[in-house]
Amino acid sequence: MKPGRRRAGARQAACNLRPMRVRIAHDTTYRYERPVRALVQALRLTPRDHDGQHVRSWRIEPSVDGRLQPREDALGNILHMFSADRAVEGITVRVTGEVETSDASGVLRGTVERVPDLFYLRETDLTAADTAIAEFAADVAGDVAADPLAALHRLLDGVHREATFDTAPTHVATTAREAFALRRGVCQDLTHIFIAAGRHLGIPARYVSGYFFRSDGVVEQDAGHAWAEAKVPHLGWIGFDPANGISAAESHVRVAIGLDYLGAAPVRGTRQGGGSERLEVKLRVEESRPQFQLQAQD
Repeated sequence: MKPGRRRAGARQAACNLRPMRVRIAHDTTYRYERPVRALVQALRLTPRDHDGQHVRSWRIEPSVDGRLQPREDALGNILHMFSADRAVEGITVRVTGEVETSDASGVLRGTVERVPDLFYLRETDLTAADTAIAEFAADVAGDVAADPLAALHRLLDGVHREATFDTAPTHVATTAREAFALRRGVCQDLTHIFIAAGRHLGIPARYVSGYFFRSDGVVEQDAGHAWAEAKVPHLGWIGFDPANGISAAESHVRVAIGLDYLGAAPVRGTRQGGGSERLEVKLRVEESRPQFQLQAQD
């Protein structure tokens, strides 16, 4: 699953400069126990361009009739608000697209920034550090003032080493404190731990939702991916992926940012009625190879 360990801010090798085209097909399906009378969903499912990421094509298609209105949220994410025109028993939101990426050694340039960096020091319920996380952060990061980038890499290595990827014990409302106590969780949980530790050290940090191209040939995935970004003085925002123990690279398609998962969740909504619901996700992330056509010579 790991594309190789890369250090943020390192000089790029020539072999890493070739752009990658990542093709994504993502279905999010909700099935309801009873018909839903009113349904409104906030969709943060659309990536935007920045240095190292170019959206070649992208489409969002809800399976039921309604209004799909694009806008931008307070952090600069592309947001679509969808409201159904009638009662529904279920809905599938289908996303398809192709994004060209290149390796920038984790360094972000050309992103939309709507709030001051210090905003990302704010503590949330999902990312609050307890005594255990605080002690862990201080122990593994070392002297942050001397070299913030090196400290963040030590923190990345520490979270990746201490917390095992495991889909069983956590859920969307699991906090960083709870996941760290378990020493296991999914990419969302490991990202929350990294953010909590980084903010405790005085480093602005934020949550990123998106997609991850796996270099091991697996294209069918159970869910989207999550990682963190931290602000390094004189260098900028840097992407860190605790689940894989690497800096963000061309394998990462960046979609939305937030203080935590709730602020960058791909789909959030409200409804009237419907009873219980069942969620199903179908995701395919693969490399799209350009097709070249040979032209006959006259």
